[in-house]
This record gives sequence, C-alpha cells and structure tokens, in this order.
Amino acid sequence: MTTAAAASTMRDRVEELRSLRAGIRAGDPRATGAQRGKGKLTVRERLDLLFDEGSFREVEPLRRHRATGFGLEAKKPHTDGVVVGWGTVHGRTVFTYAHDFRIFGGALGEAHAQKIHKIMDMAIAAGAPLVSLNDGAGARIQEGVTALAGYGGIFQRNTRASGVIPQISVMLGPCAGGAAYSPALTDFVFMVRETSQMFITGPDVVQAVTGEKISQNGLGGADVHSGVSGVSHFAYDDEQSCIEDVRYLLSLLPQNNREAPPAVVNDDPVDRRNDTLLDLVPVDGNRPYDMRKVIEEIVDHGEYLEVHEHWAASVLCVLARLGGRLVGVVASQPQSLAGVLDIHASEKAARFVQMCDAFNIPLVTMLDVPGFLPGVDQEHGGIIRHGAKLLYAYCNATVPRVQLILRKAYGGAYIVMDSRSIGADLSFAWPTNEIAVMGAEGAANVVFRREIAASDTPDATRAQLVKEYTAELMHPYYAAERGLVDDVIDPAETRATLIAALDMLATKHALLPARKHGNPPQ
Repeated sequence: MTTAAAASTMRDRVEELRSLRAGIRAGDPRATGAQRGKGKLTVRERLDLLFDEGSFREVEPLRRHRATGFGLEAKKPHTDGVVVGWGTVHGRTVFTYAHDFRIFGGALGEAHAQKIHKIMDMAIAAGAPLVSLNDGAGARIQEGVTALAGYGGIFQRNTRASGVIPQISVMLGPCAGGAAYSPALTDFVFMVRETSQMFITGPDVVQAVTGEKISQNGLGGADVHSGVSGVSHFAYDDEQSCIEDVRYLLSLLPQNNREAPPAVVNDDPVDRRNDTLLDLVPVDGNRPYDMRKVIEEIVDHGEYLEVHEHWAASVLCVLARLGGRLVGVVASQPQSLAGVLDIHASEKAARFVQMCDAFNIPLVTMLDVPGFLPGVDQEHGGIIRHGAKLLYAYCNATVPRVQLILRKAYGGAYIVMDSRSIGADLSFAWPTNEIAVMGAEGAANVVFRREIAASDTPDATRAQLVKEYTAELMHPYYAAERGLVDDVIDPAETRATLIAALDMLATKHALLPARKHGNPPQ
C-alpha cells in the first residue's frame, strides 16, 4: 500500500505533499555538498537569486523519467535534473529552466527535455523572456538518440523564439557537445570564471585528434569565450554578481518584440550641458581617447551596460538610457586600433544592431573611425562579407537611428556606420568632424601624385596640397552643406540634441518589403 493510500484525511495528504516537496527542494545532501565543494550554488539557490522573493512558480516538480536499462529503472528522482517555471524579475514575468547538476549531472533525457520544451512554449505564448541556467553534462548517454532528439526540440524553439522574446543563457557549469548550440542561438550569454565551460569537443578529444594538450578553462572557459571567441557577452568572478547583472539586463529589455523597452522616470536633466566633452576629445584626429568616458558624460547618470566588453575592443556596444528611454549605442573606440573596423568588430556590432532592432531599441551610432583594418589576414579572413554583415544589419533596421560624428569618418566605414545614405534618420556632427574617402595625406598622395613628383621641393608641395585638399573637401561643414549631415552641433549640447531627436522619432513607423526573410551575408 502506498503512503498516499494509507493517508486517511485531506490534512494527512497535504502533509505528505509538503514533505515530498521539501525533500525535492533539499535534494541529496551528499550531492549538495559536492556541488558546493566545486564553489557552485545549488539550482534552488540560483533561482532565489534570479527571481523576486517568493515569486517563483515551478512546473512539473514531480516529473520522473520512464527510461529503463543501465540501472535507470532503479533511479527515478523527481524533477529529472531540471527545474522549470516562471516568476517575476523587478515585477515582470520571466520564464526559466535550470539544470540541477546534483541529479544525473544535469544530463538531458526524454523527460528532462520535455519539461524544457514545455516551458519554452509557455514563454513564447506568454510573450515573456526566457532565462536558462545551464549546468549540465550534455545528453544522457543511457537514453541514446531520445536525448539527442530532445536537444533538437530545444534548438528549434530557440530559433522560433529568436527576435520574439529575449533569450538569455547563463553558464554556471559545463556545457559540452551539441548542448553548446542552444546558448549560441540565444541573445545573450553570461559565464562565470573557473566553474563554467563551453566547447564542442573536450580537451581529451582535442588531444587525441590534434595532439594539443589544454585544460577545460583554457579550451572553453569564461575568459576565452568573452575575450577570444566572442561566444560569451559577459564574464564574472562569481555566480551572485553574474545573476545580479542578468536581473539588470532584464530590467532594460522589453518583454517581447511587440513592446517598447520599459522607460523610467528621468531625474537627470535633459538639457544638462556636456562641457567636459570640449576637453575630453582632442581636436587632433591622431590622438586617442576613451569613448567610454564620452558615453558616460552623455547618458543618464553615466550608467550603461557594455556588451562584449572584452572582445573586438575597437567598437563599443552598450545599452543605456537617454531621457529615461533605453537606447543601444554603437561607438568607435579610438583607444583600440584607433577605432578601426575589423572582422570581429563588424560581427560584434552587426549582432548588436540586429538585437536592438528586434526588440525596438533605438540606435545611436558614434563615429571616430579611420576605416576598415587593412591586411592580408583581414582580406583572406573575409572582411568583405563580415563588414557586409554590419551594413546589412543597419540597412535592415527600422528602429529610430541617429548618427553622431565626433572626428574621423573615412571611406566605407563611414557609410557602414549608419550614414544618412543607408537610412539613418538624423546625422549630427561636431565641429571637429572629418568625413572623406580617406585622410588628407593619403588623398593628396593619390590625387596630386604627379604634381608632387614633378616638384623640386616635393615635401613642401605635398604639405601645401594637403592643406588645400583639407580646406576644400574636409572642412567640418562640407557634408552639412550637401545635406548628408543634418547639423553641426556644439559638443556640450550633445545630450540635449540626442534626446530631442529620439523624442521626435519615438513614434517612427517603417515597413520593410513583404518577403519570407532576407539572406544576410555569412
């Protein structure tokens, strides 16, 4: 006779249910000790950090697998190694699935996958963000192809939800093999140093096939993926700070693609002057400066969240607020490679532009770019198609788009970085702007090469012709005189100018031609 059958009253049954739920939440004490011994939180502790206190509602906590063979029939723990449900983050609904490494190492089997499929379908139907807390050993080998099919269902739903609801992957443990493709399909990937790794083939396989010996963190740790591969957008030293920033990111994003990002009451004066910028940015285009300080001066309270901070450093991608409204800022970074666009910078900015456009986040593009990075490696690596990704992303974007040119804007990089010619709604420039096919020195060497070569004093002739070329074609009002820049502004009025422009564009409505989908450069 079962315990439930022996219970004689409703109160007995309820007490039995409470005891069962408490046991499920506590888990195996030995497995919990092993988890903490690795410096990792338990799945329940992570959920408590993610959600507003008392708001989490679990779905299918009593689910068990039905597999047999290899000893599985004798071990059927509740939850089957994944906790799924919903709750609130800053008062707004968020769905989640979270691996429990204490059960089967968080490995995915049939029941485990079906729970994830269910919560993903619920998130899409409800139009609310989905956060996955990943800490699993991949497919459950004992269940064979059934486990692999479970991953296929996850990938299909990741793709269907792309651009519809925000998807955030938080890597808190291992993620190997095909399992790594789910985070790669989501909008943002967070990782924790030392405890989380992602790779398609592990160190043992790599060594067996190539002879290369490497550690798990060296192959696919947080610093590798946030600084070398670009797979991870954020890296942290501990789980608490990681999950805290997940909550912050969720507070910025809309619930779905049919909503505007949440606005906040702004107590930073809209007309606050930015006089600091007059001294922060050198007039000499060859002198570097930190574009982050420019952004801090302009945005509300100097607060922003930088995406991919440690990867492709010559371009910055940040989320911030202007006048209480969320904006995505794409900005050259003169401190790194003089702010050039290379393969990785183009990819980084393109993906960010696409994300902002998908979730109705206006774009502000800040230029101080000398061009695309020259070199054999860049050309052979496909700088043409990678640069075209950024061009395609901007041309395809229908959100409000404002361009700001601080200093240099040369060649194809000027066009690609949201120029008026590819659809920017408004373009502003500082009186230090230089918009041209190339720098004056290079242009003069091409245009006046015969005159320079024929001169008895070539250096003096070159200097004079560079001066003439600059005065004729590169003065700060040349583009404005031709309608390619809407106004040349005082840098101290940058914040007020941008906020006014975005306020006007808040009701912008643009339609793309009817089509199944585009075919962006790969």
